Amino acid sequence: MSAEPDIGLLLPCNVVVREAADGGLVVGFMDPVAVMQMTSNPEMAAVAQEVRARLERVRAALA
Repeated sequence: MSAEPDIGLLLPCNVVVREAADGGLVVGFMDPVAVMQMTSNPEMAAVAQEVRARLERVRAALA
C-alpha cells in the first residue's frame, strides 16, 4: 500500500461463500491480477501475483 496509497480502493478482498444446491459450500475469490490491471504501477502487479498465489493456496486447502 505504500507504493500506491489509494490502492486500498482496489484491494482484492472480495470473497464469496455460498451454499450450493447440493448442500456443499462454494468459495469464490476475486482475481487480484485482473483487478490490479486497473493501475499502471508495476509494483502493484507484483503484489497482485503474490496475493493470487496466497489465494490459490487457500483454495487448495479448502478443496
